[in-house]
Amino acid sequence: MKNILSIGECMVEMAPRADGAYTRGFAGDTFNAAWYLAKLLPEGATVDYFTAVGTDAVSGEMLDFMERSGVGTGCIRRIEERTVGLYMIALKDGERSFSYWRGQSAAKRLAADRAALEAAVRGRDLVLFSGITMAIVDEADRGTLLDVLAEARKVGAVIAFDPNMRLRLWPSRAAMAETIMQAAAISDMVLPSFDEDGSVFGDDTPEATIARYRARSAETVVVKNGVDMIHARSGTEGAISFQPTPAENVVDTTAAGDSFNAGLIAALARGESLVDAIARAAALSSRVIAARGALVDDAVG
Repeated sequence: MKNILSIGECMVEMAPRADGAYTRGFAGDTFNAAWYLAKLLPEGATVDYFTAVGTDAVSGEMLDFMERSGVGTGCIRRIEERTVGLYMIALKDGERSFSYWRGQSAAKRLAADRAALEAAVRGRDLVLFSGITMAIVDEADRGTLLDVLAEARKVGAVIAFDPNMRLRLWPSRAAMAETIMQAAAISDMVLPSFDEDGSVFGDDTPEATIARYRARSAETVVVKNGVDMIHARSGTEGAISFQPTPAENVVDTTAAGDSFNAGLIAALARGESLVDAIARAAALSSRVIAARGALVDDAVG
């Protein structure tokens, strides 16, 4: 997997500093994964991001940041009279909560141009998207996105999906759950979090989460589970359990799952076994949550 595309929304991030002020950055779940992948993948591999941004100054600054980070922007759409969304992080005992402003976000139209989306996914070895990617676009564009990804899968792309469920982005819990399972049905790799899936789908155990997604055709399912046992299953390696080492100092859990996804995909791209990939992913995530903000340079060794 040397040619990877990540699809979703990158936003302006306002992250709290120890002195009470805020640092402005750029982040968002699938972009966070792309940022870490660009640093983790071997030489010769490429990571591109697909979204839509405005034509204003902050949109341009975001694209410049992506390029400096090693994430390709050549397929990103620019839409006049739109801009990028913004979110602000609040921290309490290391756990984060968010406030969002995305009413004029161009990313909400990322799947409106089918031809641009098809061109972006063409020839990719792996395409990553998330439940947030699905949530921010309207119903018609969701259908377009799933159709294009299903066609890419048929011609050899690995489709990776993080359910990443945010109920506030959906009209109802039922609509969210139905769409998540539609997305899982066209995915080879599903990367859920047990706290979310257990709550939304009533899964009693991570094994139940795995069984539900595997029944929808996912070849590999890795269930993130905080500090508890990570459970996974793949068609080639069977069932796997891995106990991560808890982080010594939890400062900010922003991007814990996004960095895990990147660490896992990067290790698999290097040909490592699934259990070794999970170990690397968990170690990266524990370093990320020991610092403030979504993108932590020092976490990537």
